[in-house]
Amino acid sequence: MAEDTEIVEVVSGETPAVEAPVSSGIKPWLIIVIAVIILGLIGTAVYFLMQADAGTTEKIRDVFIIFMALEFAVLGVALVILIVQLAKLVNLLENEVKPIIANTAETINTLKGTTEFLSENLVTPVIKLNGYMAGFKKVFDLLKIIRR
Repeated sequence: MAEDTEIVEVVSGETPAVEAPVSSGIKPWLIIVIAVIILGLIGTAVYFLMQADAGTTEKIRDVFIIFMALEFAVLGVALVILIVQLAKLVNLLENEVKPIIANTAETINTLKGTTEFLSENLVTPVIKLNGYMAGFKKVFDLLKIIRR
């Protein structure tokens, strides 16, 4: 993610212009051109198959086979895109999420140590002092030294 954006310093209170992240994906116009070419090829195939002298059943069968082949080609492209996206996800998990989890675990261990230190050196002595003070108060109450 660090390669996609630039750090901009704010000087004299001016707001920096926000830049869009750089994307290396397929351009939308390229997808449209490919779709138009495929539809043109399908239309041409259907036209020439209907011009042949074969029977109607054979024409329908041939058109169906062409559509099935096209469907398998589209599924193949979708599968390739899925594999690429999966590779990007694994890369994201390895390079960004894993270090965050490691830092979080380190922070939790530090907090655990701090909590144990405070418990041993602050809370426990205060609780003991409160216990002693309650004991002294009870002794004074029994001896009626302090009157209420």
